[in-house]
Amino acid sequence: MIESITKTSALSGMNGLDSLSSSFSTKGLTAEGTTPGTATGETFMAALNNMAAQAAGDLKQAEQTSFDGLMGKANTREVVDAVMQAEQSLQTAIAFRDKIVNAYLDITKMQI
Repeated sequence: MIESITKTSALSGMNGLDSLSSSFSTKGLTAEGTTPGTATGETFMAALNNMAAQAAGDLKQAEQTSFDGLMGKANTREVVDAVMQAEQSLQTAIAFRDKIVNAYLDITKMQI
């Protein structure tokens, strides 16, 4: 019965993280438009891109480990650890999203 489980992604509907990480780009940035912080290290866009990619990777790893647990290839501890890591990454991504949305709403409420 376990062998008949098809390996369809439970997270296939959550392509938002993948599209979020691919939507960040550095087009339009020129040498004159850079700030001192961008010349010395990682940009904010790159940090968000890395965070989104890491969260998506954690979710995919947890899903794979869960399938392995169903098939008897992974023990319960490995499955729980992977799911807990994915949950933590997802909660972090949600917190960042909420902060960005709140900042955007605050900016739109400002009077010019």
